[in-house]
Amino acid sequence: RNLSFLDLCFTTIVPQFLVNLWGLNKTITVGCVIQLYVYMWLGSTECLLLAVMSYDCFTAICNLLHYLVIINPHLCLRMIIMVWGVSLACSLVLCTLTLNLPRCGNNILNHFACEMPAMIKIACVDTKAVEMSVFALGIVFVLTPLFLILISYGYIAMKSKAGQRKAINTCGSHLTVVSIFYGTLIYTYLQPGNSTSKDQGKFFTLFYTIITPSLN
Repeated sequence: RNLSFLDLCFTTIVPQFLVNLWGLNKTITVGCVIQLYVYMWLGSTECLLLAVMSYDCFTAICNLLHYLVIINPHLCLRMIIMVWGVSLACSLVLCTLTLNLPRCGNNILNHFACEMPAMIKIACVDTKAVEMSVFALGIVFVLTPLFLILISYGYIAMKSKAGQRKAINTCGSHLTVVSIFYGTLIYTYLQPGNSTSKDQGKFFTLFYTIITPSLN
């Protein structure tokens, strides 16, 4: 339910995205700030939520008889509160740092949306400190959940051949979404600021804002 709600919220970027593609007026004012904060909050939440879901799959396959005891409503509620709360804190820190960068009147954003890497690029000062902060939190919110997901499915695969088949049948769709979502995020957020072209960055944005929510 949380993933469904999250992806419905994620796609709220699409109307403005279509306006910027086809409309004559491509101006966005206060909405850009709101979009930046909400966008980062939702993205961070999905990173952590997919990791929590992998733990759920692991428990369902490897500890089936104890599943209802381990994954109880109280634990689910605590995990959901933690995921949304920590992600909100991350969004507040990173987006505030990004918005405080001076732009010296440069307000033309070469992107489909008010996304953090694109907004950092138009700053007229040295942005290494902000980029390092993004990289550090990217490790926490992208690489760490991905590592936990791989460990979960590694245990499932090592359990038995039957366990491997169960993993493919039960969690194949989850693994597909994880591959697309984390792969594009790593390419966009965990590289040096000038290492990727603007067109590539815009292209990969479509994956984790439109394609992944649609698949979910």
